[in-house]
Amino acid sequence: MITVRGVDIRVGAQLLLADLSFTVGAGDRVGLVGRNGAGKTTLLTTLAGERRPAAGDIAVTGSIGYLPQDPRAADPAITVTDRILSARGLDTAVRDLRAAETAMSTATGEAQEKAMAAYARAEAAFQAGGGYAAEAEAARLAAGVGLPNRALEQPVGHLSGGQRRRVELARILFAQHDMLLLDEPTNHLDADSVLWLRQFLLSYPGGLIVISHDRELLKATVNRVFHLDPQRLTIDIHNTGWKKYLEQLDVDERRRQRERAVAERKAAVLHAQAAKMQAGASTAMAAKNMARRADKLLSDLEPVRRSARVAKIRLPAPAPSGKTPLSAIGLKKAYGGLQVLNGVDLAVDRGSRVVILGLNGAGKTTLLRLLAGREQPDAGRVVPGHGLRLGYFAQEHDTLDLAGTVRQNLAAVAPGLTDGEVRNVLGSFLFSGDDVDKPAGVLSGGEKTRLALAGLVHSSANVLLLDEPTNNLDPVSRDEVLGAVGSYPGAIVMVTHDEGAIEALRPDRVLILPDATEDLWSDDYLDLVSLA
Repeated sequence: MITVRGVDIRVGAQLLLADLSFTVGAGDRVGLVGRNGAGKTTLLTTLAGERRPAAGDIAVTGSIGYLPQDPRAADPAITVTDRILSARGLDTAVRDLRAAETAMSTATGEAQEKAMAAYARAEAAFQAGGGYAAEAEAARLAAGVGLPNRALEQPVGHLSGGQRRRVELARILFAQHDMLLLDEPTNHLDADSVLWLRQFLLSYPGGLIVISHDRELLKATVNRVFHLDPQRLTIDIHNTGWKKYLEQLDVDERRRQRERAVAERKAAVLHAQAAKMQAGASTAMAAKNMARRADKLLSDLEPVRRSARVAKIRLPAPAPSGKTPLSAIGLKKAYGGLQVLNGVDLAVDRGSRVVILGLNGAGKTTLLRLLAGREQPDAGRVVPGHGLRLGYFAQEHDTLDLAGTVRQNLAAVAPGLTDGEVRNVLGSFLFSGDDVDKPAGVLSGGEKTRLALAGLVHSSANVLLLDEPTNNLDPVSRDEVLGAVGSYPGAIVMVTHDEGAIEALRPDRVLILPDATEDLWSDDYLDLVSLA
């Protein structure tokens, strides 16, 4: 259980949320919603104990499993199975068992007796953690989140970013925590894995707080909604499911509009009457009282919810280029002996639009990193054409300097801008005031996405490499990004699970990995997008 009493949350000098009080217990499945930058991720990290509140108290009973948007890197040498098993300490018990088995097979005499005693201790620890049934459960959870069997014995460092996030999700679910705090858990999941996760969360007996822009996940799973309102620095608590929450929002807004209209009419009448009475000496005091009554009528109303600001995203006007500004010939890449790409050929013509499809781990992100020059191929080559100007959006936000401020990140990729121009650009992407001096590392996933896109705007890129550009975005910001993609006249190579992004892209070609099969785009391929 989590109990929050009178909590204030600050980011630097900014008061983000004030005087929060609520309780989340077993069986509560809370959808934490609000626009990007409202403080959802900051609140979740505070509840997880990763930052301290500025005031108030947070009491936790039981254990908490926290899935951040950008999970911490595990030891890259540990295998996927060991990483999942480590949530219950079983990885150590398994290694001790294997070591004892090896020692028993080679030792003699007293050494063998010691090895047998070590094996007995390791087996007891293994059985105490659930034994072979727990190993089977870990494999089931890995399959549920879409990790293929071949990945289980691979080192974590050899996986794609999407697969590493799936490993962390499986690990947290395997740990059997009393409370789950999940920040965008469906990012990088295919359609089957999202359905599996919905069913898992529905049957999960503990408490749950989930941040998600996946409305179907919220509709299917949550029974309470916490809406963060940065205009009021508060949480609106709705002890109801997602559908009823949306209905109640509409009802409340219509009620506020009716009450305001009635109050404004009454206030107008009182002010008009007061104006008539003000000239007479005997009625001047009554006129003042009448005017005060009119002002109080308006001041007692609930504040009108202002429409949230929207980032105005316009991708760059592409610099002139030759007919084929970017191409790849025979690209090969392997990690730890596992071949990820095996002879990829691709020609990106001026203004062309290519979508890359394939299951997680098929090499989609790896291919974009090779094209962007972030990694070098084992064989083959990337050929820059005449006038190439590349813009790269990375799904893991690794183009950002997380130690640098928001302002420093934009200034680094747009050195021709003055400080005032940098601030103006950041303002159009909803970074204003003290926000521009925040370290990029403290931003939410949606804010990092906006900052990375702000860098693209002044790149003059004529080829954009976009890796899941709509991840972590609220619906309004997503629509703005998709509108920018649809109107961009340069070439785009995109990786996405988002069917809406495909509709905005209007691809002319598709490259399917790992077989590197290229084809003209057809809507028949749409069924592969959410599965990719």
